[in-house]
Amino acid sequence: MAISSMAIKSLFTGIVEEMGEIRHLGFDESGQSFDMIIHSPTVLQDVNLGDSIAVNGTCLTVTEFDSQRSEFKVGLAPETLRKTSLIELEKGSVVNLERAVKPSTRMGGHFVQGHVDGTGEIVSMEPEGDSLWIKVKTSPEILKFIVPKGFIAVDGTSLTVVNVFDEEECFNFMLVEYTQQKVVIPLKKTGQKVNLEVDILGKYVERLLSSGFVDSIKSR
Repeated sequence: MAISSMAIKSLFTGIVEEMGEIRHLGFDESGQSFDMIIHSPTVLQDVNLGDSIAVNGTCLTVTEFDSQRSEFKVGLAPETLRKTSLIELEKGSVVNLERAVKPSTRMGGHFVQGHVDGTGEIVSMEPEGDSLWIKVKTSPEILKFIVPKGFIAVDGTSLTVVNVFDEEECFNFMLVEYTQQKVVIPLKKTGQKVNLEVDILGKYVERLLSSGFVDSIKSR
């Protein structure tokens, strides 16, 4: 059974380190490379060329950086623009940032690859006390991996699903006051998109079932 196509190259926790500001988003002078330049003092503290940084949950590679200006550049491939919500950003937008984990990193969220599975649309944002309930609609292909009390990364933020509404093709989650101040999700409006990455464990389970691995075990 081959699952090499799901090999993990970089790993994140879904705990946002910093909200960075986009200084540039678009094609370079050649018109061939679509780049993003982000202002971000914290994640640049130990950056190197080729490092992986999750930008709104999308694993991107640092191609240039300027420590004095606290800026780094990443390139966006056409497939990345098609699959994520990054194309909707503009100069001045803020984004969630997280550096790839090191072996010594404390695991505070869940295993996040930075491989966005698709996008969802915010359909409601309702406060309850100092907390905020958010409901997101997504495709059936993604929703099948989302379960109540399970993990999901929304714009790179590790969150716990509260409920799944299959008929509406929606799920919801709640942000406490502290989290609202540290991530970009509350800054968005109803109708805007968010990047989604489902729990990798669900994808491995589906792969095992579809390959007939479980049936082969039973037949032994």
